[in-house]
Amino acid sequence: MKIGVHVGHVVFKGYDLQQQWLNQLEEFRLARDVGFDFLGWGHHWMIDPFQHFQPIPVLSRFAAEAGSMEMVTSVLLTPILNPVQVAEEIATLDHLCEGKFIFGVGLGYRKEEFEAAGMAQKERAPRFEEGLALMKKLWTQDVVSHKGTFYTVSEARPTARPFQKPYPRIWIGGMTEAPIKRAGRLGHSYYALPLTPYAEIKHNIGIWHEALDAHNHPIPDELPVIREVFIAPSREKAIQKAKPSIEQKYAGYKDHSLPLVGSAIASGVEPLYKDPFAVGDPGDCLESLAKYRDLGVTHLELRLSWPATSHKEVLEMIELVGKTILPQLKQL
Repeated sequence: MKIGVHVGHVVFKGYDLQQQWLNQLEEFRLARDVGFDFLGWGHHWMIDPFQHFQPIPVLSRFAAEAGSMEMVTSVLLTPILNPVQVAEEIATLDHLCEGKFIFGVGLGYRKEEFEAAGMAQKERAPRFEEGLALMKKLWTQDVVSHKGTFYTVSEARPTARPFQKPYPRIWIGGMTEAPIKRAGRLGHSYYALPLTPYAEIKHNIGIWHEALDAHNHPIPDELPVIREVFIAPSREKAIQKAKPSIEQKYAGYKDHSLPLVGSAIASGVEPLYKDPFAVGDPGDCLESLAKYRDLGVTHLELRLSWPATSHKEVLEMIELVGKTILPQLKQL
């Protein structure tokens, strides 16, 4: 498997933003140096009580020092963005990454973001599909005319072409059946998100395969999964530190109305430690993560940042993963 790291966007508001950037730049550099294969960066607007930077400029900055690492939008909420601008910016980013870029996309779920974009939340799925179809035209056609429900382009002659041909690999994030079927119908990778348990991912892969087959698409080469990870030298220390971190992070997500959060934490966070999360010492985490290879997972993205952890603790976790479980996971 290829193993990635998701640098955190769950820093509490009020932290010095320049120091936050310098910390996350250092975390990226360490992840690269210990051998992670890719890095994911999320996308939200006005994410109170957290604060974070936007993915395209951040990944562009990282690309200058990424070496062999791939950069991933994890995920870009395309319905709230103009597809022409996204197509141009993603083509640019793909060149900055010299093709080592993956276009992770999703619908979004926060009413504040849809309101700010001047759209109704109920439009997010059709905007997503129409917008993605328009981007593909802009990346592959010499002259583009498009008159849809939401977007119009008349005899445009796009010049921003991606490095990858015909365009970057596309991962479609989903937690419920509709986006998983959409990924299959459109012929792209299903991108499993952090709260989905192992057995449910296995079930969802079946749904995805059925949709791919029904629309005559081959099975994509890549099957990515994101997991929340809290690792420490001992199981006791990991559990002690993980509990407040998970509680704070997912309390914020619950306030944001992230799907499935309420039911997932209804009995407390402890039941999540082994599945879908990986919490414990290196042996515990390896056991929790290695099994995903049995599902055909090709890319495993580890989220190692938490709101209750310091920058020093994040660096320690990145280094511990690099020294202990990363080599074994990459061999699977």
